[in-house]
Amino acid sequence: MRATLAGITASALTLYAMTSTAFATDLRMTVWTGSEVHLKMLNGIAEGFKAKHPDVNVKFETVPVNDYTQKLTFQVAGGNPPDIAWMMEDAAPAFENANLLMDLGPTLKATEGYDFADFSQPAMGLWQKGDTVYGIPFSTSPFMIYYNKDMFDKAGLDDPLALAAKGDWNMDRFQEVAKKLTAANPGKWGFEFKDGEGYASRMTHALLPPIRAYGGDIWSNHECGFDKPEAVKAVKQLHDMVFKDKSIVPPGEQGDYFSGNSAMTVNQISRASKMAEAGFKWGIAPLPSGPGGESPVIGQAGLVVFAQGKNKDIAAEFIAHMTSKENVAIMAQFFPPARKSVLESDAFINGNKLIPPEMMKNVAAAIANGRVHPAHEKSPQILAAMAPRVDALWKANADVDAAIKGICSAIQPLL
Repeated sequence: MRATLAGITASALTLYAMTSTAFATDLRMTVWTGSEVHLKMLNGIAEGFKAKHPDVNVKFETVPVNDYTQKLTFQVAGGNPPDIAWMMEDAAPAFENANLLMDLGPTLKATEGYDFADFSQPAMGLWQKGDTVYGIPFSTSPFMIYYNKDMFDKAGLDDPLALAAKGDWNMDRFQEVAKKLTAANPGKWGFEFKDGEGYASRMTHALLPPIRAYGGDIWSNHECGFDKPEAVKAVKQLHDMVFKDKSIVPPGEQGDYFSGNSAMTVNQISRASKMAEAGFKWGIAPLPSGPGGESPVIGQAGLVVFAQGKNKDIAAEFIAHMTSKENVAIMAQFFPPARKSVLESDAFINGNKLIPPEMMKNVAAAIANGRVHPAHEKSPQILAAMAPRVDALWKANADVDAAIKGICSAIQPLL
């Protein structure tokens, strides 16, 4: 009898395990970070969700940033979208207008204690139309200057943070110190474009900050801005820095600020995770101002659920969990928040172990005063049309005026 009972019990346990496994839900979430620190943080947030939903497993899939939007588009077109995805600000309008994204509004607003109104309205501009919520920004991150203080000290120069504090950090001073840094550090450069991709996947990220500093924009109100006088001056200054001063890493070369080969670069605070292993003293500072004044540029990324996904409802619940006040505060060390309560807290200013409070104050100010990188529903086509025209610009003997006109001729019909 005991043997029979034992057999029945074992069979029942086996059946329970099989049933539990059969009903487990695996959520796929694509991200463009491969940072161990970032993934550890994300997995910790997923474990908190699993405590309430034991049958749900969240799997984070890293897709390289340079191919991210293209590969995400292929997955969606192939009928195999992830359940949840990070989405770049410039891609959001195309996915929204194609009705590919789930309305998260009902789930978020029904979540106890969520406080949807805590999200800054400007930060929600790309992700909400009326009552429809296509995504929630998890990162509203301004572009900042990262600098190698050791290289500045070797050149006997004030670093960008010190120059900004004196009101002397502008585009002219930026060009001057980049040239001096290059001269003082043979074989290295004064400046490198964002992620070393300023001539390719990050071309708008390279051109936008100086153009904004001069008072222009790359496009606005469906009109190309590259050929406006402010933008032309900014682009010509960059061209001089690349080919006359030879202070910016040129096309075909890799500077790699993070390895100590460039004195300055532009990036966001998520990249601070890479600085723990840097072999030099470093800091972050605001972007240089210009004739247009201080013009912080904000890069934004949101969390979305695909309308054709297999696990939409539970995926939306995970986004509600991930963007709660508690978890936004955890992510804020790398991804500046759109929640006003977190952004305005002392915990945000003092909570980053890698970035001192005086530098984080500049981050908070840039979020408060900055404008998001321009987006458009045809961003992929616009960038594809731009690419050969931008290539023509980055040549030593380029006719810069003609190249800039060529950019506008290529993209205006798409705008």
